[in-house]
Amino acid sequence: MYLVHTAHWQFLGLTLGFLAWILTMVTAGLNEWRLWHMDDVSVITSGVAWVGIWKVCFYTHVLPQMEFCRRISMSDSFLPVEIPVAQVLMALAVICGLAGSISGGVAMRMVYFTVEDRRNIRLVFILTGTLYLFSGSCSLVPLVWNMNSVLINSTIDFPPEYYLPVVPVRQQVGTAIGVGIFASILMFISGLMFLCYKYARHTLRSVAPRSTSNPLRGPWTTTAQRSNGVNKGSDNPAFLSEEVSC
Repeated sequence: MYLVHTAHWQFLGLTLGFLAWILTMVTAGLNEWRLWHMDDVSVITSGVAWVGIWKVCFYTHVLPQMEFCRRISMSDSFLPVEIPVAQVLMALAVICGLAGSISGGVAMRMVYFTVEDRRNIRLVFILTGTLYLFSGSCSLVPLVWNMNSVLINSTIDFPPEYYLPVVPVRQQVGTAIGVGIFASILMFISGLMFLCYKYARHTLRSVAPRSTSNPLRGPWTTTAQRSNGVNKGSDNPAFLSEEVSC
């Protein structure tokens, strides 16, 4: 059965899911989750520090053209709970997004190239949609949580070696959160597309058997004479008419 025409939306969903997976990786690696604005520029010359889930960066007098960064570990006791949770969930979102893209590629291959073995096609589509939805959920939860912490101006008690005050003048939502929320929405759309796929089970039309007549001999039928089980063939009517006329 030809099924390519039944999976156009799912092919679009695979494209969106792969794009969302790339954006999810970019979100996990960006430092601009929180922007801390400070009045004291004696150390932080830019007056802005970029607080991510893996490190904190800002510009200093020592290397004005390069960012000074300090890593953030999950075991750091001064971190609020939303940052370690974001580290775990974003890593899980990247893994599930990759698995969903691979599963979606297998599903598309079964639709476009497989003719005989399609027993598990619905299972593969459901698995792809579930992985995409789970990946979008894993990334959306820490994004919304950290955005809420920024909006309520939640503080982080950084150690002295980070050169950051406990309370900034103001906080701003970084571009990483916006990119991550957009990626999560694409993940949800892609997952729903795969879950909504319906396997086309059309009843094959009954085809009439082809004619077994010999096209070289035409539609005429001849009867064979059998005598004692031996086929003697048939007489030509033209020869019979000639014998009678003679």
